[in-house]
Amino acid sequence: MRRLLAATFALGLSACGGYNGSPAPTGPSRPAADAITIDIVGINGAQSFSPNPATLPAGQVIVWHNADTTTHRVAFNDGELDTGNIAPGAFSTPMAPLAAGPYHCSIHPEMVGTVADSR
Repeated sequence: MRRLLAATFALGLSACGGYNGSPAPTGPSRPAADAITIDIVGINGAQSFSPNPATLPAGQVIVWHNADTTTHRVAFNDGELDTGNIAPGAFSTPMAPLAAGPYHCSIHPEMVGTVADSR
């Protein structure tokens, strides 16, 4: 399982780039079975993500699912995580943040959310 996650993460990083002129956005078609999923529902400030805030138990991975019709790219405000471009209908690579905190869409900065620590 670790090798699969590492390979998926490496593949996701190689496909990431800037929004304009970058390769077509990609992402897994399904989330990891044990991941917490946050849906990207539209460009609507703090209502852009569901749930928001999302509670992340210690040791759990998180994925974002783009349920919108527009490409999005989620990044933690502190720069710790960046999903790369997520195409409509796709999922980000599973990620394990080191700490809870705020995030945003780097393509649409008005889209904001928070991951809360459940500890």
